[in-house]
Amino acid sequence: MLSNASAAPSNRLTIHRLTRAGEANEFAADVREGLTARSKFLLPKYFYDDLGSKLFEAICCLPEYYLTRAESEILSRQAEAIIEATDGPARLIELGSGSAEKTRYLIDALLQRQPELHYLPVDISDASLEASSLELLKTYTDLRITAYAADYFTALKALAEAKKSKQDYRRTVALFLGSNIGNLDEHQSRAFLRAVRCVLDTNDALLLGADLKKSADILLPAYDDALGVTAAFNLNVLARINRELGGNFNLPKFAHRAIYNERQGRIEMHLVSREPQAVRIGAIALEIHFDAGETIHTENSYKFDARQLTALAGDTGFALRQMWRDEAGNFSFNLLTAINQ
Repeated sequence: MLSNASAAPSNRLTIHRLTRAGEANEFAADVREGLTARSKFLLPKYFYDDLGSKLFEAICCLPEYYLTRAESEILSRQAEAIIEATDGPARLIELGSGSAEKTRYLIDALLQRQPELHYLPVDISDASLEASSLELLKTYTDLRITAYAADYFTALKALAEAKKSKQDYRRTVALFLGSNIGNLDEHQSRAFLRAVRCVLDTNDALLLGADLKKSADILLPAYDDALGVTAAFNLNVLARINRELGGNFNLPKFAHRAIYNERQGRIEMHLVSREPQAVRIGAIALEIHFDAGETIHTENSYKFDARQLTALAGDTGFALRQMWRDEAGNFSFNLLTAINQ
């Protein structure tokens, strides 16, 4: 693992740009594995190149995408109660920080209770991470940022290995906002939360966003909007293969499809081949054949109920202490406390 750290002139910003040997080869290997599988798939983490990150920010503004409004409703009303329940002072770690717009509610609440704050955002998009960090530092003079441009597991390993300074905080509050936990299956979500738990001490806290089970009439438009922004976001993963791996995907020959798999309790996103076709990816010397109607499965988004969230916490070294929902009951923020293992 290599760290390319840079600091702002004010010395309030440090960015660790973490790379792993063969990271570009990992993308190529994952693309090969997914597109040669019996049921083709691509991993959703590859959505988030710089363009993909911007497209997702646009999705969050769409009228069909209830999740962002529900999150903002909860945080605008409950941020102080959430921070009070964590029993600070604290430092703040955020996984998948993006633009950090929603995080400001919690930063405000923390800075009302303590004179300064150490914020440690993690995001796979280097450009998004740097831009959002600089914006936050303009707004908050009592903020210090140590940022990690990396995937979740790489950053969590670095955070777990780092020596914690007990001089500037008494506890850690970790954030995993949005509905990102829903992108992971049962095994993956538990592996992820166990990795988060390794960064935390007993009685530290994790604020976990989780989308709740609801009617398909509400769910499906959120993943297949009228303007086609989600379709562009989904198709961008093919464009990324073209850009980075020398692919020749013809994007108009693929369609975006979102379905609700009620048995699995999840939204699925697919890219559907509109006709029989062959695609070549030069960097891995691979030719893939598609039948008309054949799909590439690109993402799952699981939906939860309180029983499932309690079990998830208990399986990973946490206890679910409190849940906040929006007025419509669409979305939840869940305060998980790290317990003795």
